Amino acid sequence: MELISYTPFSKPSYLQKQKIVDFLFTHLDEFGDPKEDISNCLDYAMKEVPSQGGFSVVAHEEGDIAGVVIVNKTGMKGYIPENILVYIAVDREQRGKGVGKKLMGAAIEQADGDIALHVEPENPAKFLYEKLGFTNKYLEMRLDKSSVSSTKS
Repeated sequence: MELISYTPFSKPSYLQKQKIVDFLFTHLDEFGDPKEDISNCLDYAMKEVPSQGGFSVVAHEEGDIAGVVIVNKTGMKGYIPENILVYIAVDREQRGKGVGKKLMGAAIEQADGDIALHVEPENPAKFLYEKLGFTNKYLEMRLDKSSVSSTKS
């Protein structure tokens, strides 16, 4: 298995980027997002837009993508981790073969500082994250401003 790292200094080609986005869209299953969101995340990591940057690691097996991880830098430290692991997915045919563990190891090694990630309680990958030292310190809450009425009276 070959791991290839992409950074703002060694970016994927247009075709490679499309393959990464398509792969994540297909293999994130019920935990996925629209292609546009995935593409925006990769653009942020590659500093294609004004951002703190980040990186992506792509696992290849016999020339095909076996797994992908994308990490964005937050620009913060201490009160919020320096990095957020936004996406990780492994090809359905490659699951259970250690691809996710290798991707996580590469991401942890490459990240400068601490890493946060969001994981649904029923996601089977949660156990891998816990084995690697991730803890569940907080309950995340979000406000979708477009779905609530104004609180001003």
